Amino acid sequence: MSKNKKISMSVVRRLPRYYRFLLELKNNGIYRISSQALAEKMGASASQIRQDLNCFGGFGQQGYGYDVPKLFDELSSILGLDSRYSAVLLGAGNLGRAILNHVDFASRGFELKAVFDKNPEIIGTSINGIAVRDVDSLAEYCQSHKVDAAFLCLPKDSAEQVADILYQCGVRGFWNFSHYDLSMKYGDVVTENVHLNDSLMTLCCCMTEQRRSDGAE
Repeated sequence: MSKNKKISMSVVRRLPRYYRFLLELKNNGIYRISSQALAEKMGASASQIRQDLNCFGGFGQQGYGYDVPKLFDELSSILGLDSRYSAVLLGAGNLGRAILNHVDFASRGFELKAVFDKNPEIIGTSINGIAVRDVDSLAEYCQSHKVDAAFLCLPKDSAEQVADILYQCGVRGFWNFSHYDLSMKYGDVVTENVHLNDSLMTLCCCMTEQRRSDGAE
């Protein structure tokens, strides 16, 4: 990716989907595919795929299509999946525990180093091989360990104070489930906000629109 070229977030958000489909193709022993065939598999348009990938360089060949393993490796590099960013997770309740047990951080570019919580019944226990530390020791931990990113799985009313500590310790990347808008306070952070309720309401809205459309026919 050119250092001087700003890639739109709409393109960036489509990259993980390309990655997943290419991984499936690769695992199924498919080594070559045209943009049209890839578009049909993904339910997208060939021109959209070509435009998106051209943001990062020309990966296809006229009359040949895409070399699947090569494009897969290129996307892995673009996504930074070999970065091994050091991360901590805040909030070892139901959501945090589910993420700890089911997300493969290493294959997604992160190395989870520590987990923090304020619940004395959880502190000192281990989740998926990682001990839960007292959140009161967060600043001390960040000062003595390099932390690139934080995963916030805690309530909104707890997030601001924790985010302040993390920011003061140099953390600039956040996977944020808390509904607290970090970007309003810190203009230089990279934040991926995850709103599960918003996603569920979006599903409900789409189903409702479909029902209305079916009823109108």
